[in-house]
Amino acid sequence: YNTISTTELKQKLQTETLALLDVREAYEFAEGHVPKAQNLPLSELGDTVSSLDPATHYYLICRSGNRSASACEYLSQAGFQVTNIAGGMNDWKGAISQ
Repeated sequence: YNTISTTELKQKLQTETLALLDVREAYEFAEGHVPKAQNLPLSELGDTVSSLDPATHYYLICRSGNRSASACEYLSQAGFQVTNIAGGMNDWKGAISQ
């Protein structure tokens, strides 16, 4: 899987519609997330992977980049095209939705 910075993510979001998954827990997501991100907690990924479209490229974010890297590893082994957002919400400098 690929890895991009939060700066690269912000640039992409200005020109593209991305499938952005936030793999933090629901309470973390509720405290603030990248606009248009969908919450899919890493702890539930095994149960919810069947809801994902194998033809879609997913971008994954978490607090620091570690959980999203784990999710990327899991999803890439399952045949999904995924990109990890290094630094996660800790590095995110863009707008935040709650």
